[in-house]
Amino acid sequence: MSSSPSKVVLVTGGGTGIGAAVARQFASAGDQVVICGRRETPLRAVAEETGAYVVVSDVSEQAGVAKVVDETLATFGRLDGLVINHGIIHVGRVDVVTPEQWDETLRVNLTSPFLLVRAALPHLLAARGAVVAVSSVAALRASDGMAAYSASKAGLLLLMQSLAVDHGPDGLRSNAICPGWTATEMADMEMAELGAGRGISADEAYRLATAMVPQRRAAGPGEIAHAVCWLLSDAASYVNGVVLPVDGGSCVVDPGTVGFDPRVTVNLDA
Repeated sequence: MSSSPSKVVLVTGGGTGIGAAVARQFASAGDQVVICGRRETPLRAVAEETGAYVVVSDVSEQAGVAKVVDETLATFGRLDGLVINHGIIHVGRVDVVTPEQWDETLRVNLTSPFLLVRAALPHLLAARGAVVAVSSVAALRASDGMAAYSASKAGLLLLMQSLAVDHGPDGLRSNAICPGWTATEMADMEMAELGAGRGISADEAYRLATAMVPQRRAAGPGEIAHAVCWLLSDAASYVNGVVLPVDGGSCVVDPGTVGFDPRVTVNLDA
């Protein structure tokens, strides 16, 4: 996390994907890492590899938030960094997503981070620490069938910026990153579904999904983790309230010019 040894960093959703990659990078730098999530088996696997401390807890509930923060403080006596990396997706347009799915998405993706920050705040302030939330490019650009997810992740951005404004004078930094397609277990499942619908392999589905990304590929989890770790480090000591796309340039593509790309064909009757 920084040149100072033995910082204590709490990573939610730390058993797989980006969260696991973040845990690996902090641990390799000599920091103390606490990882939490609902599934014990992947958390234990990451812990065996990194030495991270495991808390099996559902942070979408207030009791789960209290458990992970209390155990972190009881075990290490301090908290220097918080990485908010958990979330769920309910796919569907506004007229398809149910009120129950909407409520669950906001509870997990937005209310839970609020509860986490609120519980951790006194300890982060004491350490003059930092928070990074893993949002999504879906918070910056609308796409078909992502109403609940996009709204929740967009709210997360303003929660982090509000935290930066409210507590920047107290020495706390709060930032957010917006990953694009990243080759995680969740994305692999989505690509398998896309591939099955198109009659192509999962690898071909990744190439299709990233065809308009200037770097023409998905990110690796470690690439996203590098951005998270930098934002929590002393190297980013004057970076506060930032929304950082880590998306291979996908957000800068002008959709009005896609029709000029010789690789693109469009069904004008659709």
